[in-house]
Amino acid sequence: MATLADSDNHVMTVFKSPTCGCCGNWVERIRAAGFKVNVTNTDNLDAVKKMASIPSHLQSCHTAKIDGYIVEGHVPVDVIRKLLKERPEIRGISVPGMPTGSPGMEYGDEREAFDVVTFGGKVPGKIYRSYPAK
Repeated sequence: MATLADSDNHVMTVFKSPTCGCCGNWVERIRAAGFKVNVTNTDNLDAVKKMASIPSHLQSCHTAKIDGYIVEGHVPVDVIRKLLKERPEIRGISVPGMPTGSPGMEYGDEREAFDVVTFGGKVPGKIYRSYPAK
């Protein structure tokens, strides 16, 4: 089984429930964007989130690691690319909860407003990117 310590540069490891369809949809969007993704299905996501030091108010339904960063929840591909390019001194980024219209959570044209938030490091709690409602 992969652990949070297993990650090559720009190879994403995703920890998700084996029965979560929206997590699978998100993984497919990440792969379609050209990222190599290794998936670890687990029934103990709480332990993964604890190991990753994700604050409880920023948690979502799946956790990923890429190039030393944690990516929590339905984070859009463009933000992951921005993170890897800018390399801020943070632990990771999160889209808390499961907002409708975020990648993997699409339902027609509907989209809730949501933020991608940083955690850990020198600038925790900063809004890294905002997406308006449709």
